[in-house]
Parts: sequence; C-alpha cells; structure tokens
Amino acid sequence: MRILVVEDDADQRDLIRETLQDHFGPDTVTTAECGHEVLARDLSAFDVILTDFNLPDITGMDFLKAILAKCDKPVIVVTGENVRQTAALAIRAGAYDYIVKSGEYLFTMPLIVEKNLEAWKVKQENKRLHEQQQQAAREISIKNQQLKDSLQKLQQMAATDPLTGLYNRRHFGDVLERCFAESLRYNQDLACIMCDLDGYKKLNDTLGHQFGDKILQVTAKVITWNLRVMDIAARYGGDEFVLLLPHASAQLATAVGERIHAQFTMQMKSIVPPELPLTISMGIASVLNNRPTNSDLLVALADEALYDAKHRGKNQMVVSTKIRSAPSPTSAG
Repeated sequence: MRILVVEDDADQRDLIRETLQDHFGPDTVTTAECGHEVLARDLSAFDVILTDFNLPDITGMDFLKAILAKCDKPVIVVTGENVRQTAALAIRAGAYDYIVKSGEYLFTMPLIVEKNLEAWKVKQENKRLHEQQQQAAREISIKNQQLKDSLQKLQQMAATDPLTGLYNRRHFGDVLERCFAESLRYNQDLACIMCDLDGYKKLNDTLGHQFGDKILQVTAKVITWNLRVMDIAARYGGDEFVLLLPHASAQLATAVGERIHAQFTMQMKSIVPPELPLTISMGIASVLNNRPTNSDLLVALADEALYDAKHRGKNQMVVSTKIRSAPSPTSAG
C-alpha cells in the first residue's frame, strides 16, 4: 500500500499520516504540501491519493482534474468545507469520495480509504473484463470475416475455370437456369453465343500445351473485354466457350460476336504463326428469336448454329432460325 496525502496544514498532515500508518503500516504514507509539487511526481506509483480541496498554489478542482489527467487512481478529497455543492462537483469531476474534517473523521478515514481502494480494484477488474470481452469480440469478428472470405474463395474456386478465370460449365448451368426462368417470367430476351476455335487442336499438338493454354487465356480476355457487367462467360470445354447475354436480342448478340471476332483475329495475328492459322466460329440463339422450351434447348440451338458455322467453312457466325425444335446432338470439332 502506498498512499499520497496532499495537505498544506502541517498539523493536519501529521495527524492524517499517523492515522493511516497506524492502520496500514509504517512507510505507507507520503506527504506533500502543495499541488505543483505533487504534479511533478509519478502519481501512478501510489495506490490512493488524498488531497485537501483548498491548496495555496492551485484550486481544488483544477488540481483534481490535473491528477486524474496523469493517472487512473482513486482520489479522495479531504477538506474543512462541509458544503454539499463542493462535494458534488468533486465527485462529478472524478473523485471517488469526499471527507469533511470534522468530528471523528480521522477514525473513519482508514475505512474510507479501504472502501475506495476496493471500489477502484473492482472498477479496474470490470475494465479488464470489458477489454477482454471487446478483444474476444474483435477476434470473433476477424475469424468470422476470415471464414467468410475463405468460403467466398472456395465458392469462387468451385465456380471458376482455373486456366481462363471464366466460369466453369457446372456454374454456368446454375446461372443459365436462373436467367432463363427470369426471361420467361418477364418476357425479356436472353441470348446465348457458343464459340469454338478453328484449328486449335493442330496448333496445340504442334506448339505444345503451354502455348495452347496461352491461346485459351487470350481468348478468355478478348471475350471478357467485350461483355457487359451483367453478361456471363464460361469455358464450356476444351477450346469451346459459351456466353449468356441477359436482356439481349439475337441482333445485339451478333454485334457482340462481331466485336469478339474482330479483336480475336487481331490478337491471333501477333501470336500465332501464319502456317498454323487460328480462327473462331460462333453460333447464336435467343429466347424470343427461337422460343426454346427450356434452358438446355437454348444452348443446344446455339451449339447447332455453331456446328453450321463450322460446316460452312469456319471463321464465321451463324444465327439460329429454328423455332422450338430440339437439334440433334452434334460435335463442333
């Protein structure tokens, strides 16, 4: 126990020191006569501070505020003024208690010191527990965010083709069902574009799989550059890609396909050797143009249009004109 007593009256100072040391033991009390002397010390070294409210060099309220600004220790105001307003001001300013120098106040002083020291300890323990609780809440929040981020990454990995960064075929199927249902519900168009690279197998076999992978990555970038935010692109398999354009007619899809074709052709001129030409063929179908009865039929109609483009000489785009007729299974090749 280390108690600091600030009292300008020498007789009162000695009485308070003797009273407290009789109760708490010798060398437990340090005394001071004025406020500025105290403020120059390390106040955190004391357990309790008792101060007179009328000091010669500083007002009681200013001194109290200065102490509390330097340390978080229980401060007990001791004064000869039995004025309730003064006591209330001191308590509101942060004092733990208020002792009036009258009657047998010295007899009760050690008990008041003990009571307020215990109150301070309880306050510190509550503060510590509150900080622990806040820290635990922060850690839980961080863990939850990490878990959320991990789940999002896993979902992204599960939905994405690792080579091209486009959606994979499985995720495309989920998106297709939702977009097709929305198209029917609101009678809005939905276009599908199937794309296939002409001559990719020969180029891949000749220049190697790494070069072939680069071609697929460049193709994916060209496709992405020409799509709207709402559009969906996926690697359908091998060198085949599928695009889904919500609220887009076959005519708008044709314009998108033409931009992709032009940019793809330009990109390939700087990458592919002239002796191994690489082009792109496309097939287009849409809900309002072809009236497919289900989402799979929409893709199948676009795939059949792609096969027609291949059959007609490749490096071109064909828009399906069929109405509600399921095409026979074919391979674009």
